[in-house]
Amino acid sequence: MLISVIIPVYNVKDYLEKCVESVIDPAFNDYEIILVDDGSTDGVSPALCDALAQKHPELIRVIHQENKGLGGARNTGTAAARGEYVFYPDSDDTVIPGTLSLLASKIKQTGADVISFNIFTETEAGVRTPLNSNYRQYDKPFKLSEHPEFLLSLPNAWSRIWKRSLYTDYSIEYPARVWYEDIRTTPKLFAKAESIVTIPDNLYVYLQRNGSIMRSSNLERNREIIDAFEDILPWFKKEGLYDEYKDILCRLAIDNVYIPASVRVLREDTKHPLLKEFADYMDKNFPDYQNNKYLCELPRLKALVFKLLRGKHYKTVALLFKLKKS
Repeated sequence: MLISVIIPVYNVKDYLEKCVESVIDPAFNDYEIILVDDGSTDGVSPALCDALAQKHPELIRVIHQENKGLGGARNTGTAAARGEYVFYPDSDDTVIPGTLSLLASKIKQTGADVISFNIFTETEAGVRTPLNSNYRQYDKPFKLSEHPEFLLSLPNAWSRIWKRSLYTDYSIEYPARVWYEDIRTTPKLFAKAESIVTIPDNLYVYLQRNGSIMRSSNLERNREIIDAFEDILPWFKKEGLYDEYKDILCRLAIDNVYIPASVRVLREDTKHPLLKEFADYMDKNFPDYQNNKYLCELPRLKALVFKLLRGKHYKTVALLFKLKKS
């Protein structure tokens, strides 16, 4: 079997059927769909999973388990998968018709360990916007060592299809019951891949739900981005890869810890202690980060915010984003 589509399910009765139906590709048959019901409590999702499997018994398998979080559900699906490649759509998102056929064609053409594509974002009102998930578009297969800046791509698991052996051969798993499970995992997979291919197609539709985890106003949980880097950095050191990638890992921390986490917090509270914690983390782990060679590639707005954060002009940043939103 070529592809296993693994869909974690948790209380998504209003979205799941649309997600599953979008994945099904009548022009391609060398795949399976694994629905991992991760202890849903809405009274509907578990039975809906079973009903979808009954409707498509040749395609869909269901695994019911106690709640392990998004990462734990993906791990369960990966362990049960029969496909050479795994694809992880979220259960409230959809894919563009014919996606599996296209990905299968690219797999057969390239044999790459990772095929990375672009996405659409979609509001709950149905407004769809294209978004590049790849940091750059490359015209031939490559290894991360050839293009370390690729680590700055969006880390989401669902904007790629992955050779399953990347997980099994290197004992890489998604952490359970945490935020930022993708940023903890995707850099490791990129580093181990023998071949990465980028394609320009927008194949995935990410629904921007108002109540989604990354839109939560729970400020304290933003600290978990530090926990994520406390996972990533020791792994690169253990694998003997830290010195090779330390500059790009520093920029990755700027892009994930220093700028966005700080902005999320200060938009709610310009005096929150987490702001100092993020700055102290950068000073401790990347003492020369303000001179990082990849900073010249920061987009204009990020570069401005970076400069303001360095000067602790938190109220100015908060005002800037208030004006931008309006």
